Amino acid sequence: MNRKWLVPGIVVGIILVIVAIVVGGYNGLVAQRESVNKSFANLQSQYQRRADLVPNLVNTVKGAANFEKKTLTDVTEARARATSITIDPSTATPDQLAQYQKSQGELSQALGRLLAVTENYPELKAVAGFQDLQVQLEGTENRIAVARNDFNAAASGYNARIQSFPTNITAGIFGFNKFTYFEAEAGAQNAPDVNFE
Repeated sequence: MNRKWLVPGIVVGIILVIVAIVVGGYNGLVAQRESVNKSFANLQSQYQRRADLVPNLVNTVKGAANFEKKTLTDVTEARARATSITIDPSTATPDQLAQYQKSQGELSQALGRLLAVTENYPELKAVAGFQDLQVQLEGTENRIAVARNDFNAAASGYNARIQSFPTNITAGIFGFNKFTYFEAEAGAQNAPDVNFE
């Protein structure tokens, strides 16, 4: 073997290995980032499902009972706020995600108050359409919780990968940023007060 070609061959081999690591890391990060984006899109789909159910629930309650207008107005306004905020999870700041989460939480709370107040209206509870909507909303809230957990799991894997060596070098070069997690709402650790007075 000619020694004249040995050093350039080694250099070319090292360069090829580095290129393979960078390309593999980049492609893996792109796939993982898209998985996180898909998880967020699934979560938004569940939020949209809930938002679509709210007008039907409000109209059913209006039609079936002489209901407290303020409660219905609160639900309608919370829905409007929740659907007015759009967010790109790949560029969202923690504050933007917190605002998005807050608006969705306000809708959840307004719906919870609406469903709690309906307990005072036995004629409403007897309406099949209301019962069906109530079941759909409860199911949707469960789906939202699962979708949020799925998003956090996907974001966790991605965030760990962009911080791990040697992928962190590729992530830094190509601008892959961490995703912000959904967190529990303030006071979520406290059990709600139930008062039937």
